[in-house]
Amino acid sequence: MPAGTLYRGREGMWSWVAHRVTGVLIFFFLFVHVLDTALVRVSPEDYDKVVATYKTPVVALLEYGLVAAILFHALNGLRVIAVDFWSKGPRYQKQMLWSVVGLWLLLMLGAIYPVLGHAARELFGS
Repeated sequence: MPAGTLYRGREGMWSWVAHRVTGVLIFFFLFVHVLDTALVRVSPEDYDKVVATYKTPVVALLEYGLVAAILFHALNGLRVIAVDFWSKGPRYQKQMLWSVVGLWLLLMLGAIYPVLGHAARELFGS
């Protein structure tokens, strides 16, 4: 397979960019999570204050974004594995990408209530 075949076309380029961006966002989240968890040993009172901010609607939206990043990164990673290790993968990469996007959208729709339900109840009442 010639170099550059994997990411030929506009869709391939954007999936490559989205995969890298979601990976960086997930890394940033993990870094912040380790720091805030370590805070419990330094100052339990400050840790409680930080955790209290996590129950706000704004953080719920960020959490939904985290779910979106993790889901896309995982599904697209499986697609990249299929393209790399399945002999017919490069031939079907575009179809697999659109399958990943469709599955991602379906799962994100299913995640709306579990992730954002608390924020909606807090903003609009029960």
